[in-house]
Amino acid sequence: MTQDLFRELPPELTLENLVEGAVVLRQFAVSEAEQLLTDIQQVSAKAPFRHMKTPGGHTMSVAMSCCGDQGWVTDSRGYRYQPEDPVSGLPWPTMPESLRTLAMKAADAAGFVGFDPDACLINRYPPGAKMGLHQDRDEQDFSHPIVSVSLGLPVVFQFGGLKRNERPLRVPLAHGDVVVWGGPARLRYHGVLTLKAGTHALTGDYRYNLTFRRAC
Repeated sequence: MTQDLFRELPPELTLENLVEGAVVLRQFAVSEAEQLLTDIQQVSAKAPFRHMKTPGGHTMSVAMSCCGDQGWVTDSRGYRYQPEDPVSGLPWPTMPESLRTLAMKAADAAGFVGFDPDACLINRYPPGAKMGLHQDRDEQDFSHPIVSVSLGLPVVFQFGGLKRNERPLRVPLAHGDVVVWGGPARLRYHGVLTLKAGTHALTGDYRYNLTFRRAC
């Protein structure tokens, strides 16, 4: 990480260090949120949101789509990335430039220079949805960071340790906040507590999460 890059943040934005290698960029995506949501709609028109099943047969409460060269999937065969949508058999939609640019800018601002994602997971949370503690470890190279963008309803993000039983930090996330983690924090467990009901001016009853990764 290059700490000098932190000084490039606009004065109205704040950076919060969670642990070494993990930061929250408050309100980083607010000014681009409407374009991001428009592009999410275009992606989901080609690769509709779906509730995937885990290898154990559990249906995820979060609906998911993907874009980019690779998409993350889960089914009875396990967790993996693949270049085609298993529903349509077609390649995943191209990652919109607004999404890719935001991810690269956020990674640079957090000190991870040169990040170029090839996968964007788009999660849609209805009230009552959650994401249990897990590691992002299906990627081939853990030297690349994870960039996670929150849009819409607020939620509590959990950021744990390198073991599942370590007590996680509870980090409130609002519309436009971006979390970036890598380096020594890359394999920390993380998740999202149950989304509370509400209404957001741009996303209605939902929270959207964009998670950018370098899968291959």
